[in-house]
Amino acid sequence: MVIEAREISPPDVPKSVSEGTAFHLGLLTAILVGGTNVMQLFFAGMLMYRPRKQPFLIASISLRVTALFMLGVFLITGSRASGNHVLLLRIAGILLIMAVFSFSGSFANISYMDILGKAIDPSRRKRFFVIKQTTASIGVILSALSVRLILGRFSYPYNYAYLFFIAAGLLFVASMGFWAIREPEASVKKVPDQGKKLSTFASVLREDKNLQKYLLMINTAGITLAWIPFLISLAGKSSGVSGARAGNFLLLQMTGALAANLFLNTFHKSPKYKGILYYFIIAGATLPLLALMLRNAPLIYPLLFLISGSTLTAYQITIPGILLEISTDENRAVYTGIAGAGSLAVLVYPVLAGFFITRFGYTPVFIGTSFLILSGLPWASRIVCKRFADPQVQPASDIPD
Repeated sequence: MVIEAREISPPDVPKSVSEGTAFHLGLLTAILVGGTNVMQLFFAGMLMYRPRKQPFLIASISLRVTALFMLGVFLITGSRASGNHVLLLRIAGILLIMAVFSFSGSFANISYMDILGKAIDPSRRKRFFVIKQTTASIGVILSALSVRLILGRFSYPYNYAYLFFIAAGLLFVASMGFWAIREPEASVKKVPDQGKKLSTFASVLREDKNLQKYLLMINTAGITLAWIPFLISLAGKSSGVSGARAGNFLLLQMTGALAANLFLNTFHKSPKYKGILYYFIIAGATLPLLALMLRNAPLIYPLLFLISGSTLTAYQITIPGILLEISTDENRAVYTGIAGAGSLAVLVYPVLAGFFITRFGYTPVFIGTSFLILSGLPWASRIVCKRFADPQVQPASDIPD
């Protein structure tokens, strides 16, 4: 956490503070990334037999807007208090609000993936994800410029509070588009009891080898998403991170994402995902090693955020895209829930990484992370998107009655 908007060199930071930062970063990442995924199985059981998902999508987005706004209020009002007990309450309050933000996101994702699978023609899915990410990257670059300005202009906690207020307002405006969606109403089967729902999840996971490979892949290569925040943590440990510099990192990351999207939109017309997936895994495994080698090169180190941006783009295109391909309209909520709950490594990794960094440093953790990400390559190569393998074969079976 940035305490104030000025450059802080490593000698100025007490050892205990820097160690605590890595652990707290891991805990917060686990809540935001892993918590969102794991809760999807619970929400999938609630939504899988609903004829329409749009009302739940809108409700969950509204909850996220409220959480962002409350976090801004909490930062400003909490900064006026002092004392160790008050500090612990502030940390607990921030984690609670972020948990609400995270869990409402998992609730939204079930509905979003279900609506997306029904609304987008299969032959246009990959192009949709590329265009979606291109548009999002442009918007985030503009936002990053604003973030850089606000972080550098105002001191903590007002700079972050203002960012949360702006984010809440922009998300509220963006949510209006979901009101205009005309979601086709699905046929509703008889809703089973909770035991039957759990047996459905178990049977799908047991019978679909493709889903098993997908889970192994996201539990290895997928930790790239949970590792990237530590890229900033290492920069802060090596040469300090001011508010303006953090904004620069974000801007570079989004520039890398936009460049990757423009490249894919121009040169990669194939509807298949495997090539992009391989890039995601190889780039994700290479980044920790590059970070260690360039940690003391402050002029070159920021370029890693360009690579991380393109890596995130590859993740955001391939991971949901492949999930749509290995599922059907009837079982997509189930598959999304299983994929989320099954990605336990994304929940556990950041906590363990933050803990081990405080004990052993960045080098062994980053090297181990690189090998773990690379181990996902064999599983990725074995996933079969049946639409591309055999147009006559339909992926997966329907949800049992």
